[in-house]
Amino acid sequence: MPTVIGHHDVKDTDHWLASPKREEVFGPLGVTNIRTFVNPQNRAQVAVLMDVADLDAVMAAMQDQAMADAMDYDGVLPETLVLLVEE
Repeated sequence: MPTVIGHHDVKDTDHWLASPKREEVFGPLGVTNIRTFVNPQNRAQVAVLMDVADLDAVMAAMQDQAMADAMDYDGVLPETLVLLVEE
C-alpha cells in the first residue's frame, strides 16, 4: 500500500483543515491514515499524507467531477496540486 503526498495551495487554511471532504471522497476509495500539514511560513501551502490501497482508483477519481467539486469546496487551487507517490 503506497503512501501518497499531495501538496497544493488553498484559499482559506482554517476552512480546509476543518473540511470533511477529504474523508468523504477518499474514504470510499480505501484511503486510510489521512494526515494534514501546513507550512508554518506560508499557511496557504498545505499537504495531505495518506495510505492508498488502490492507486489506480484514486488517480481515476482525481479526474471525476466529484473530486473537482470537493477540491472547490475545500478552496484548493487545483493548478498548484502535486502528487508524490512512495516508491
